[in-house]
Amino acid sequence: MRAASRESLASLRERLEGVTARFSTADGLIGLGEDLYAVVGLLVAQPQVRRMLSDPTTPPEGRAELAARLFDGKIGASSLQLVRDAVALRWSSSFDLLDGLETTADYVLLGAAEQAGELDEVEDELFRFERILDAESRLATTLDNQAAAAKGRVTLARQLVGDKVRPITLLLLEQAVASRRKHSVTLAVDDLLQLAAARRERSMARVIAAVALTAAQESRLAAVLSELYGRAIDARVAVDPSVRGGLVIRVGDEVIDGSIAARLAKARAALAN
Repeated sequence: MRAASRESLASLRERLEGVTARFSTADGLIGLGEDLYAVVGLLVAQPQVRRMLSDPTTPPEGRAELAARLFDGKIGASSLQLVRDAVALRWSSSFDLLDGLETTADYVLLGAAEQAGELDEVEDELFRFERILDAESRLATTLDNQAAAAKGRVTLARQLVGDKVRPITLLLLEQAVASRRKHSVTLAVDDLLQLAAARRERSMARVIAAVALTAAQESRLAAVLSELYGRAIDARVAVDPSVRGGLVIRVGDEVIDGSIAARLAKARAALAN
């Protein structure tokens, strides 16, 4: 996103707080998130409408009124208010408007998980799904195939997770797969993980280990990383025997590869030279 769109997203996030405060249950927030996903779906299917709702030559109140005519009676009152607020803001492109609405819906659903006391579990389920995509490149390619119908790709994702994940996790994954906003389901899930960590005002470290770490080891690792980066960090650990030993740690775009496999690869390269 460009600067104008980032500012609009931040403004929409502030307005969201006032809207979500009206909901006392996770179910209400889930309904709000689903409404926003439905709006995103319509705007993807109708690019002319999307362009009209983000046209900078139309006054903000005009765009908001158009949104009201389009969606009144089709989504909840709180959802409509957010959509009106969103289209009245300045976006650098119509795709940034989509991005803002979809990200807001993601944030709402993660808020529902938090209200239900399930945010940690939802975050962990998203992380496990991301690890499956990393390990199964053909699966990731299939889910990323925009030439295939979204319904079929969503069905495949649903079959993969079955009833092994919470309903909120399933909603987030279905949207990540169906979304045309990104061409990579892995990147979409990664964004969800970053958003979940941000909700708790923390960053997340993805850790790959040859064997499972104990709870005490995970806590110690999180403490060390928090001290190293100067901010609160949660560690999500996945097991991959191919690393042979040591740890591979990724925080944002930075990778710390202390695995035995990496050391062996370096040794082989040195010998070859």
